[in-house]
Formats: sequence, C-alpha cells, structure tokens
Amino acid sequence: MSIERDEQGRNPATDHTIASQQAFASTLPPDDPRDTERATRGFIASREQTEIANENTTGAAQWMPVAWDTARWAFVDGDAPDSVNPSLWRQAKLNGVHGLFEIIPGFYQVRSHDTSCTTFIRGTEGWVVIDPLTTIETAKSALELVHEHLENLPVTAVVYTHSHVDHFGGCLGMIDRADVEAGKIPIVAPEGFLHAAVAENVAAGAAMGRRATYQYGMLLPWDERGHVDQGLGKGVPVGQITMVAPTIDITHTGQELTLDGVRFEFQLTPDSEAPAEMHFYFPDHKLLCLAENCTGTMHNVLTLRGAVVRDALAWSRYIEEALDKYGDEVEACFASHSWPHWGRDDVIDYMTKQRDLYRWIHDETMRLVNLGHTPDEIADMLELPPGLWNEWSCHGYYGTLSHNVRAVYQRYLGFYDGHPSSLHPYPPVESAERYVEFMGGVDALVAKAQQSYDAGDYRWVAQVLRHAVFADPAHEAARHLQADAFEQLGYQAEAGPWRDVYLMGAMELRTGTLDVPAVVRPILENAKGMTLHQIFDYLAIRLDGSGAVELGDFELVWEVTDTADTIGIGVSNGTMHGWVGRVPEAPVATVRAPRSVLDDLVAEGGSIAEAIAAGTATVEGDATKVVALWDLMADFKMFFPIVEP
Repeated sequence: MSIERDEQGRNPATDHTIASQQAFASTLPPDDPRDTERATRGFIASREQTEIANENTTGAAQWMPVAWDTARWAFVDGDAPDSVNPSLWRQAKLNGVHGLFEIIPGFYQVRSHDTSCTTFIRGTEGWVVIDPLTTIETAKSALELVHEHLENLPVTAVVYTHSHVDHFGGCLGMIDRADVEAGKIPIVAPEGFLHAAVAENVAAGAAMGRRATYQYGMLLPWDERGHVDQGLGKGVPVGQITMVAPTIDITHTGQELTLDGVRFEFQLTPDSEAPAEMHFYFPDHKLLCLAENCTGTMHNVLTLRGAVVRDALAWSRYIEEALDKYGDEVEACFASHSWPHWGRDDVIDYMTKQRDLYRWIHDETMRLVNLGHTPDEIADMLELPPGLWNEWSCHGYYGTLSHNVRAVYQRYLGFYDGHPSSLHPYPPVESAERYVEFMGGVDALVAKAQQSYDAGDYRWVAQVLRHAVFADPAHEAARHLQADAFEQLGYQAEAGPWRDVYLMGAMELRTGTLDVPAVVRPILENAKGMTLHQIFDYLAIRLDGSGAVELGDFELVWEVTDTADTIGIGVSNGTMHGWVGRVPEAPVATVRAPRSVLDDLVAEGGSIAEAIAAGTATVEGDATKVVALWDLMADFKMFFPIVEP
C-alpha cells in the first residue's frame, strides 16, 4: 500500500498493522450489549456547551486554554478505523457517554466530565459528594449540571474514596474552604489519605508529571491517529488543582457514619489501587461503592507514570471481603470510573471476575517467578484465561497484563532479574555507542532496522533503534524510523496508555522535546497540607548534594512564628535532615518566618534571600549560610527528554 503522511507527519496503518487488527479482532468475545445499556442507563442530561474553560494561570497547564471538551471525541463513531485497536475503539465509545445519570433514586453520577466520575447523594439538607473530580473547573461544571437538572442545593459533605488527585483536586469547585474550616462541611477520607496524597505528588512529582504527559497523551491531537481514549476514562483535564484536607478519618472496616442523613458503612482497602483507599456500603439502599478497585477495565498494578507498586494480592482479597460482607444483599454497585452495575447477579459476577483478575495476575506471575522466569519472559508468556478474556471489563484498556506481571515481579524481587550482566550495565548513551559500533555504525543499523520495519517487526525496530538515537540523536533517519515503528505499535495497542506512550514518543522523535519553561513544584494547596517534616524532606530532594558537600556540615533552626513549630536542620555529607521539635546545640543561624512564607517559597519558587530582603523572614546568625543552602535547591523542569538523551 502507499504510505501517505498527514500534515503532522503521521502515517496511516500499514498492511501489517491492518492484518494485526484483524487477527486481534478475531480473538475478541462477542459484543455484550449490556455494557452500552449500563453506560447509558439513567441518563438525565448533558452540558449544552461542550467546552469548559481553563482558569489556571500558572504551571504547564496555563498554555492549554480549555480544561475539558466533550466534543473532542466526537470522531469516535462507527466501526474502528485501521489506526485504532478494535477493542480500544469499543471502550472509547462506552467511555464517551457523558452527562448526568441516576444510579438509583437519590444517587446520581456525572460521568465523562473529567477522567473520573463524581457522585451526588441527596441528603436531608443538600448534596453529599463522593470524589469531586480533578480540577476546580470540571467540578464546578458538574455541580452546575446537578443544580440545573436536579435541585439547586448546597454541598453538605464530601467523601474522598482514595488519595489520587482526580478524586479530590476539584473540591473547591464545589465548596468554600471557609465552610470546612468553620466545621460546616465535613471532609471524609480513609486513614493515611493526606500523607499518601502529598507523598505521591511531591517526592517524585516532576518525574511523574513528565511521564504522565506520555501515559495520557496530553500533547496529542484527539483523532484517529492520535489520542482516542485513556481506557479508564476519556483523558485528563487541565486547570486548577486544590487540596482540602480531611476533617474525618475512617480508621477501621465496619466504621459507620451518617452524613446529612445518609448512612455509610466503610471498608478500608489500603495498598490496593491507592495507598489509602476505601469502599463503602449504603445499607438503607443496598448500594455499594467500590472506589477504584473495580472498574470497566483491568487496572494498573504499577501505573506507567510511576508510583509505588500496588499489592495485587491484597487488592483481590479486598474485593473478596466486600463480596463476603455485602454480597448477600447488595443490589447495585458503582465506582469512581466507568459505569454502575445493577441487580445482585450482575454485581456478584462483575466483582467475582475482578477479584479473580488480580489474583490470577499475582499468582501466575509468582508461579513463573519460582520456576525461574524473568519479568520480560513472564510478560511474553502469560495470557488471560478464557473466563476472564471473555469478560470485556477484564481487558487491558488501562493496565495491561504485560506491565502488570512485571510490576508483581518488581514488588517481590525488585529491578534485578538475577542475571549477572544486569548488575552493572552501561548507562543508555554509553551502551548505545557500543551497540552501534558492534552493528557497523548508525547507517548500517538503520538499514537493517528498515528491513525489519518492512517485515512488520515493529517491536524490534522500536527496541534496536533506541541505541541508534541515543548514540546519534541528530540522525534523522534513525529518529523517523523509530517514530514510524512507535506509531504502528500505538495503533495496534488495546491499552489507551500504551497507545498514547507510543504516539507521544513518535511525536517527540519527529519534532523534538517540547521547550516550555515550566517548572514543577508542589501546588500551594499541597504545600499547605504538608507537615514540616514533609516540607524539608522535599527540600532535601531538591538539594544539590555535591554543592552541599562543598558548603560543609552545619546545623540551623527554622521557627514557624505563627504556629510555634520548630524544626532543626542538619547538613551533613551533602545530605539534609530535619528534626521537628529538636533544636541543635550550636546552630549557625535561626530562621523565623510564618508558615505562609515557607509555603510560598516551596510552591512559588521564591528565594530565601528575597524573603529576608522583604522582611517576611528574618535570620539571626549566619544569613549567608542560609542563603547559600537555599541557592543549592534545584528546580525540576517539566519537559526533560525521554526518547532522546
């Protein structure tokens, strides 16, 4: 076939990819019309205006004027094009059903208004909200939809199912912080929520954020050759993200709480899909919320953006526990993504298969581990058993079997695959230069890779040309051929994130890494929620250790004047330590400032020298040491290279 690139330099599907799509389609289970019935059941209304404006004026998102647009996936219609995996296309249609829906009388969801769902429960005085979405913009719009088509009542309570930002970041789009601080609106979350939310988004925030641009295809156009679907939802919104700390912690399974007349019974599920997560049951309505532990897809045991590896075995056991506790009487269930299930038989079947899915991933991986197989071998060996493959919600639209089994391996055995050559490998550039030399030079390598590409072996082309690009990043033929291979792999992928990762890689090989002066820092709301220990642990990560070695060993004190908190700070061998409540015997200096100044320094990137000059911070002792230490704090840029050195 003739290959014609579009105006963005993107290829159509090759004959090999078309054949792959057809072969994959032949393995799929019969279409189940019940999924469409579930996704559309209870529809009330959707927004007439498709766009939600982005009101964020800081950070990388400020260059994206639209927070969310339900028209972006209008192209997902009819049969799957050759450039999209047919199973992913089916999922994209289901995830594209957007608007306000009734689950049961008094319980409503706004879906596909954000990457996650938000749920509204009619209480005695107003709305109890479960998971107020990712951004203020999308959350505010969801509440407006409820006010317009149901009742214009205030939000009287908020429940966070877990510690991921798409389930709490939009809270201030639905409530005022002053009402929380005045005790008028309770915020309920699982024990450990605040620590988990801050830890995941701060310590590795810059790297996670950059990798997330790949996982979610955040710079890709939405079309048949670009972003199609996230698998778990349509995509990721941009806008203002906030943190409102919980006022009530759920500390144990079986704990009960009544919020605005609505009775909850909680089941804690820590270290499942999130470090802090919980299910809850509404005994007066026989309705079960499964948070993000049961959704319309296989989930991630380790998300591609990066995170602490999740416990697939515990995950399965929590679903089993929910079946044991509520299975005899539950009549409907819903989650923080995807669509609800109705009828006890349907709920039990759905939960049972989700339980079996994560148990199978865990047990089969560990069986093969103990037979001596490596993670990449296991990833290539395993396939889902028929009973799970024939259930669409067990397919890898978001997580995949391939990277989930490697995650299970990593949880138990770490990065090392047991082979001695893996102990001390050369880093990518040095390794690439040696591989390329062995292969006869870049031109010879690219010529051989072209033959593999023509034969349809895109996995090998993608793998081997990494060496060519890292050895000679200016070699246009190597870059473009690897981009072409990534593109075809993206077209073939059933998982939305795999598709986006491949297509983002192809785009950046063709156009280069985006040059935007965006620096990643904790958002101010997160900084306010961090303890002093967390603040200075984060600053210790930013500290240039080599520069700190030259600065020498010393200790100082930081006093937070408006809270009377004190932290001792020690610099030793290029590392920085914080001791809350402990004052060093011989500090070189004492810094005094209100907490708001420290929060601004962390979130806004100001310098301590400027704060001292402005009089918002004072130093008693050697101010030059304090300023020199602060000047060693690195800024983390958002757009570091991934597919090139």
